[in-house]
Amino acid sequence: MQQHTAAGQPAGLRIGITVGLRESGESLWVNGIKQNALYLAKLFMHSPRAHRVTLVNTTGPVSEVPWDAQQFPVDTFEACKDRLDVLIELGGQVSEAQTRYLKARGTKLVSYCCGAEYVQNIEAMIFGRPLHRDLFINQGYDDIWVIPQVMQTSAGFFSTLRRRAVREVPFVWDPMCLTQVAASLPEAGEYRPRAGAKRVAIMEPNFDVLKFCLYPMLIAEQAYRAAPASIAHVSVTSAEHLARHSPEFIGVAQYLDLVRDHKITFVGRYDTPPFLAQYADVVVSHQWDNPLNYFYFDVCWQGYALVHNARLCASLGYYYPEHNVEAGAARLREAIAHTDAGWEDYRRTQRARLAPFLATDPARIAHYDALLDALLGAHRQTEAQAWGRLFKGTEA
Repeated sequence: MQQHTAAGQPAGLRIGITVGLRESGESLWVNGIKQNALYLAKLFMHSPRAHRVTLVNTTGPVSEVPWDAQQFPVDTFEACKDRLDVLIELGGQVSEAQTRYLKARGTKLVSYCCGAEYVQNIEAMIFGRPLHRDLFINQGYDDIWVIPQVMQTSAGFFSTLRRRAVREVPFVWDPMCLTQVAASLPEAGEYRPRAGAKRVAIMEPNFDVLKFCLYPMLIAEQAYRAAPASIAHVSVTSAEHLARHSPEFIGVAQYLDLVRDHKITFVGRYDTPPFLAQYADVVVSHQWDNPLNYFYFDVCWQGYALVHNARLCASLGYYYPEHNVEAGAARLREAIAHTDAGWEDYRRTQRARLAPFLATDPARIAHYDALLDALLGAHRQTEAQAWGRLFKGTEA
């Protein structure tokens, strides 16, 4: 049973959140998983219950981490396994033996699912893409928390294999990592208008079908055909390997005017903030059943025009529906024509619309405290009430 303070407030918990650091100083921008752990940790730290949070590195000790270790302490599983009330498995997997140990001492174990694992697994099966060395599907979780953008594709995958119903939980973001890496950039990496035709950036990871560069290229192509003088250049990151080694990609791309007119470049992988600051005015994006992403939030927080089809954050940037290339091209032309006239208002509006997603948002914090209550059996408030508070007044 959860303890309470003298004032009746549930006492703060000792919470661990797993990360899987492979080497010291590993970049926060390799993928979003470490950022996710940090943002969730910050949310719990801002609870009025004053939870104590440790990032638990399941892959062994590291001497250096790319964040403030005083603010977000890191420890190994062995070092902290006896001083946790809750362990949230997020960025590093807990083994079968570790699971048995935690359950024997009464620690609650939560699986926090923030990847489209169904899609990743079927692609591995179909295309022979290595994914698992030794597959272990943990069936000992006390709860499974799934962020909204992967519910549609992966909820049934999680619940069936892990033998437990899933709970949809709020997506959490914070500009802390963005601010850290952008601090040394001109204007802190924020958008500033520049004269002339616009530079378009396409920055999909191009790792699977969920976030791929081809539809954004088609959108940019349509906009270029309609108004060639409006687009100075298109840069496509994480695509050099496609342009060099994929006959199918090359075969399609050669029919684009952008390619024929030498207005598009295919380059390697770049971190978002410095690339935007140096090469971009407008960003075009497309997703397929992954309708929330830190990338969208980073772009909009910095004031860059974002043309996208992410329905769970449709109020951000310039939204077009589903796979509608013509609508996307129209929104791109609109962004090019109008963003500069009110660029400061645009950035303020984007940040206001991002506020409900922040790790410091009171409604979001209350919802996660309600999840902890349910996990521990306290049930001081229903999840329905928490969801109601969370979404009340968030439409912009």
